[in-house]
Amino acid sequence: MSNFNTLEKRKGDHLELAQKSQIGIDQLEGKFNYEPLLSAHPKSNFPKPIMFLGKKFKAPLWISSMTGGTSSAKKINENLAHAVSEFGLGMGLGSCRALLFGEKDFEDFNLRPILGDDRPFYANLGIAQIEVFLRDKKIPQITGMVESLKADGLIIHVNPLQEWLQPEGDKINRPPLDTIKEFLKEFPFKIMVKEVGQGFGPLSLVELIKLPLEAIDFAAFGGTNFSKLEGLRGGKGPLEMAHIGHTNDEMIKNAKNILLELGEKALCRSFIISGGVQNFLQGYYLKKSFGENCVIGQAKAFLEHARGDYESLRQFVSTQVEGYALAENYLTLKNTGE
Repeated sequence: MSNFNTLEKRKGDHLELAQKSQIGIDQLEGKFNYEPLLSAHPKSNFPKPIMFLGKKFKAPLWISSMTGGTSSAKKINENLAHAVSEFGLGMGLGSCRALLFGEKDFEDFNLRPILGDDRPFYANLGIAQIEVFLRDKKIPQITGMVESLKADGLIIHVNPLQEWLQPEGDKINRPPLDTIKEFLKEFPFKIMVKEVGQGFGPLSLVELIKLPLEAIDFAAFGGTNFSKLEGLRGGKGPLEMAHIGHTNDEMIKNAKNILLELGEKALCRSFIISGGVQNFLQGYYLKKSFGENCVIGQAKAFLEHARGDYESLRQFVSTQVEGYALAENYLTLKNTGE
């Protein structure tokens, strides 16, 4: 595993380079019918509430994993947690790896007092750390971390390409699928699995959907691409690989087919659609396209407004939630009528 002393610098680099690591895929022209005659104004500024991850969401938005262990992380995470609490959303933490080495950065991640008990809240570790802790029989240490955060469970981010290209990346010595299957047998909390900007190909998606996961987070090709980010940090190896991946549209199509083909063998049926989702309109289109039990995940768009005072973030989230409510009332998808 890479030297712990490099963690803070790397996380700071990630925050600063996130904008430059965007891939950028946004083609919504011609996707909607606007139907102004068929609905009154929304009764509130919120869309229809949904149940997801066993809890009620006032809007189908998920703040995706971002940061921890840097000088600015505490303020950013606290702002995000206040938005999640006020608007009835859910959130996943950035990598909690620093907490496995001590309590120094605990307050960066200690958000349950802000969120309250009714908001979905997940810790996060990379597949390389899970592999090592399984090998060394230290799963109780991960369990203790999740308990101390009062999190609902753990997100495992699967990032072999990022680790390979990262200057101080960790070696992954076994297929991540094998590690996840073993971890599922030993870990007492709920587990999600996500990628970090490349998305999942159809064979990987099949295997994940067959597992009893709480949810799958697409982290699709089109948003912040952590493999590209490592290239900007001076990464090693074939950086051209960072430009390979699967978009949300592609993964939605694949997932719908897989769920249909697997039938009762599909044990995971909850999804977070993320990766380059810039605004409520794009999120509404993706969620309606999928039609499954899902929410829309965003990271960079929230991060841009979370660095300063809370009011800036509050105004942004309020606009997104209100826009989603209007879209529900007046927009249908072309060719489907939904």
